[in-house]
Amino acid sequence: MSKMGKLIKSLLITLLAGASIISASTLGAEVFELPNSLTLQNGNSEQDELQRVVTIPRGRRTIYQLLGKISEQTGLLFIYDSKIVENDKKVAVNPGEYSLEEAVKLITDNRDLKIKIEENYILLFLPSADVAENLVKQADEREPSNTTLPDGGHFTLTGTIKDRMTDEPIEFATVGVDTKPYGTVSNLNGEFIFTLPDSLIDSHIKISHLGYQSRLFKASLLAGQRATFYLDQRIIPLQEIVVRAIDPSKTIREMIAARVRNYNSEPLYLTAFYREGIEYKNNISLSEAVLKIYKTGVVQGANSEQVKVLKMRRLASSPDKDTLVTKIKSSINSSLLLDLVKNLPDFLLPQANQQYNFSHTDITVIDDRRVYVISFEQKEEITAPLFRGKLYIDAGNWALTQARFEVNPTYVGKATDDIIVKQSRKVEIIPERVEYIVSYKSHNGVYTLNHVRGDLTFRVRPKRKLFSSNLHVWFEMVNCKTESTNVTPIPREERISTREIFSEISYSYDKDFWGNFNVILPEENLKDFIKRYAF
Repeated sequence: MSKMGKLIKSLLITLLAGASIISASTLGAEVFELPNSLTLQNGNSEQDELQRVVTIPRGRRTIYQLLGKISEQTGLLFIYDSKIVENDKKVAVNPGEYSLEEAVKLITDNRDLKIKIEENYILLFLPSADVAENLVKQADEREPSNTTLPDGGHFTLTGTIKDRMTDEPIEFATVGVDTKPYGTVSNLNGEFIFTLPDSLIDSHIKISHLGYQSRLFKASLLAGQRATFYLDQRIIPLQEIVVRAIDPSKTIREMIAARVRNYNSEPLYLTAFYREGIEYKNNISLSEAVLKIYKTGVVQGANSEQVKVLKMRRLASSPDKDTLVTKIKSSINSSLLLDLVKNLPDFLLPQANQQYNFSHTDITVIDDRRVYVISFEQKEEITAPLFRGKLYIDAGNWALTQARFEVNPTYVGKATDDIIVKQSRKVEIIPERVEYIVSYKSHNGVYTLNHVRGDLTFRVRPKRKLFSSNLHVWFEMVNCKTESTNVTPIPREERISTREIFSEISYSYDKDFWGNFNVILPEENLKDFIKRYAF
C-alpha cells in the first residue's frame, strides 16, 4: 500500500458491510444585535433608560421590524421568547415619540410585559413566566462584583445562531465562556444547548464563527431561555488590507514552526461529547458518549493519547429485511488523528509541494483576528485519491484555526479498498463524498482542539439491480471542557481501545443520561428518531 493509501486509511473511518439484518422543540426568541450599542455603564439608571424617548415610524410593519427600529435608536438589544412576542405579526402603531417602555408595550400590544434592562440588553418576559421571573429575581438579589452563586447547581442556555443577512443557520459556531475553558458548538441547524455551573452565572458568553463578528452577552440574561442570535458577516475594508504577495507554502511552514508556541505542549484533560451515526434508507444507528481524553502535547503522537468513557448510549431503529450491516471502526482514533497540527497529514508535510498546488485565495476573520485562507488541491498529473480543501491560518501568530478538506471527488472511488474493510457479495458499495472539518479554539493564547467532524457518503447498489441507495456515515466530537491541572494518564483498566468498533463497547444505561454534560444538539432528522427509540 502506498504512503498516501495508508494516510487515507488512518484518516478515514472504516466501514464493515454485509447483507444481513442488524439488530427537541423549535427555538424561538430573537436577539437584535447592532454595532455601537450603549450600556447602562453610562451612569443612567434602568428607570432612566425605560423613560428614554424613541420614535415609532409611520407604516405597517412586523413586530420584529419595529423592535429593530427601537434597537437602532437606543443600541439596546432585545431578548425574548417568541411564544410571548410574535415576530411576524404585522401591526400599525400611531407614529410619534414615546418612552422606551411605552413603545415596547404598544408594539407588542401587551400591557402585561415586564421589561428588565441589564448592560445593553432588554429582557422581555411575563410575570407568569417562571424562568424569566426567577432569572430577574436572582439578578436583583445577587451582590455586585465577584460574588457568585454556590457551586453544585447548573443553568442552561439554549439558542439558534443565524446569519443576519440571509437568515440561514450557522453550523459549527463556537459557543463558550469568554474567560473559561468551557464550550460547545452549534449543530447543522445552527442550534446549541450549553450547560454551565451556577458559579458562572455572571460570566459573559461568546459566540464566534469564521468570517463573522463575535458576540458577547451576559449568561444571567438568558439562563433557562431560548434565543436566536444573529451574527454579522465581517467584511474587511480595502484600506485595512496591505496589498502584498502571500506565499502559501511559506505561510504553512510558519504555521508548522509555530506549533510548539501556539498549542499545548503539556498533557491536558478534555471532556468531550462524541457522536457517530449510520443512516441507510429509513434505518438509523446512533452511538453517543461523553469521553474523558488524556491529550498529550503537540509534538507527541496520537498513539500516546488515552480515552475513558464517562457516559454512553446506543440507539437503533427497527430493522427491515432490506437493511445493511454497517459498523464504524476506528472512529474515536480518527477523531484524535484529525488533530492536524499534532498529526501532520500529507498536505502539511515538507514535501507536500510535490503532490499539491497551494494558493492564497482569501482573507477572513475569526474573533476579530485576520486569517489567511490557503487553498490546496492535488496536481493534475496525480490520479491517486488525495485531498483538496482550505486551511485557515491566523495572520498574526500563524496558528491553524480551522481546516475543511475532502478526498478529491474525482478519485474518491479509488479509495474504496482503504475505506471499506469488508463488502458483501450481494451489494456494491462505492464512496462518493468523504469530507472533514477541524477547528481549534484559543484560551489564554493557547489553542486546543475544538471540534472535528467526518461525513462519508456511499452509493449502495445490490448486484444485478439498476437502482441504488445512499448510505451516510458520520462522526463528530466537540471539546466541552479543558483542564490543565493534576493531569495524569488514565489507568489502563479504565481505558477503551480507540481502534475498535465503538458501538460495540459495553455500557450501563443511565435514565438521567446526560445530566449536566454538554452535548451537540441533534439535527431535525435525528430528534424524532431519538424520541422514538430512547429508553
